[in-house]
Amino acid sequence: MPSLWPLLAGALLVPGLPALAEVAPDRAGRLEHMVIQDCGSCHGLTMKGGLGPALTPDRIAHAEPEGLALIILDGVPGTAMPRWRPVLSEEEALWIARYLKGDTE
Repeated sequence: MPSLWPLLAGALLVPGLPALAEVAPDRAGRLEHMVIQDCGSCHGLTMKGGLGPALTPDRIAHAEPEGLALIILDGVPGTAMPRWRPVLSEEEALWIARYLKGDTE
């Protein structure tokens, strides 16, 4: 399985993504459900890995949220990681990245 870490390392600061990922509370709840159901189908329901790599806060601690958001939005060619850009905004992808890192309130 190809590693995502070179992609993350190259995306330390990504211009164009929103600086703050603000989503409405009801949308945040739907995004959290999406992470558990849709992302969890590959990354494991507890994000400890499966078909896709583990996405636990300690495993992705070194990754910048903006880099993770780009992977969420554009997928990873040649892997099972799909593009979510057709259904998520940049703000929503950044919220998910911060949620995965444990940085949301």
